Amino acid sequence: MENQARGNWGSRIGFIAAAAGSAVGLGNIWKFPYITGQYGGAAFVIVYLLFVILVCIPVMSSELLVGRLTGKNPVGAFKQLVPQSSWWIVGAMGILAGFIILSFYSVIGGWAISYIFRSGAYMASGGANAGDVFGGFITSPIAPLVWHAIFMAICIGIVMAGVEKGIEKYSKILMPALVVLMFILIIRSITLPGAGAGLSFYLKPDFSKLTGAGILAALGQAFFSLSLGMGCMITYGSYLKKDTNIPTDAYWISGADTAIAFLAGLMIFPAVFAFGLEPGAGPGLTFITVPAVFASMGTIGHLFGIIFFVLLTFAAVTSAISLLEVVTAYFIDEAKWDRKKATVIMGIIIFLIGVPCSLGLGVWSNIKIIAGRDILDSLDFVASNILLPLGGFLLLIFIGWFWGTDKAIKAGNEGAKGGITLGSGYAFLVKYIAPIALIIVFIMKIMEF
Repeated sequence: MENQARGNWGSRIGFIAAAAGSAVGLGNIWKFPYITGQYGGAAFVIVYLLFVILVCIPVMSSELLVGRLTGKNPVGAFKQLVPQSSWWIVGAMGILAGFIILSFYSVIGGWAISYIFRSGAYMASGGANAGDVFGGFITSPIAPLVWHAIFMAICIGIVMAGVEKGIEKYSKILMPALVVLMFILIIRSITLPGAGAGLSFYLKPDFSKLTGAGILAALGQAFFSLSLGMGCMITYGSYLKKDTNIPTDAYWISGADTAIAFLAGLMIFPAVFAFGLEPGAGPGLTFITVPAVFASMGTIGHLFGIIFFVLLTFAAVTSAISLLEVVTAYFIDEAKWDRKKATVIMGIIIFLIGVPCSLGLGVWSNIKIIAGRDILDSLDFVASNILLPLGGFLLLIFIGWFWGTDKAIKAGNEGAKGGITLGSGYAFLVKYIAPIALIIVFIMKIMEF
């Protein structure tokens, strides 16, 4: 009855759409292409895929089975599995990470929404002023905050409607729409004169360009992209029915996320090379380089620019609602708040924390927190490079060495319908390969201080 009061997924496809939507976000559309560009194209993609299989799928399976078994938020799940222990701190780290990430993620989501309506600004000069348009916008003290508020309001509205009528309903609309928009842009991109050089760069491996930093970046990107370590999959797993096949769904979710990331590269690189631009241009690739490409296409570029930023907004929203749901579920379970109260109060607090992130790019740009980083980058560093890999590592230690893989395998397979089962391969990855990989990433990132 408790699970019924919290909500359940109405269908398996709805859950997969929502979970894939959580994984598919700015990390796929925005970050994956430029990191791939920095580290040599196809060689980076191959390493990324290996990490998804060897590290990310075992972690995702573990998070889903913990959620399904307990029917609780990340903190409540650990409290139920091991009462009177401190393991609940692992769940709390995930909730805190999601809370922090959403505060600045919403700011960037607001940028995406605003750019749906800003194409005229960068189209005017054929894209030559794209950098000035972006710089002028994000350093403004007011406009980015308005769009940040609009983005958070959208997320609050969806999460407040509940699991089935809110998150699931809109994920089943937004995810197919996102894929359709991507294919429209891919077709246009690969048919541009000179696009072949971009396809060659993206699809032909050059391992001489893949450095140690690139290998670490591939693992970090895969882990972040799949929404691992931030409580999303434990929370979404808590709404699953008991006959759900955990490993099969983990493969579907991971596969969908990886496919979207791969398609984002097909969408970006041919166009970037066709216009002689820099493929490893950093975050500016999305808000400066890509708009410049659309502007250079003339009138039709205006339409494609709008389509691109609608796509970016869809991706951002599907991820953001999962982060807000993690925080909401905690207060529903632990503080016994109703869904409306939990969603609205937490949404407003997250918005307020995002305000200095936005101002830190403009009027508060002189404020540096971690190793010369501005407010937004500092929060990103703490959440993405410390809380996520450390939380994921501790989860694996809990499953592999404290609670036990035998219990985990039994819990994951019990009552599941058909498909793949968890077994010795899962146990080996959880106990050895995945935690070693994550602790290496954690140590290397800490050394960046």
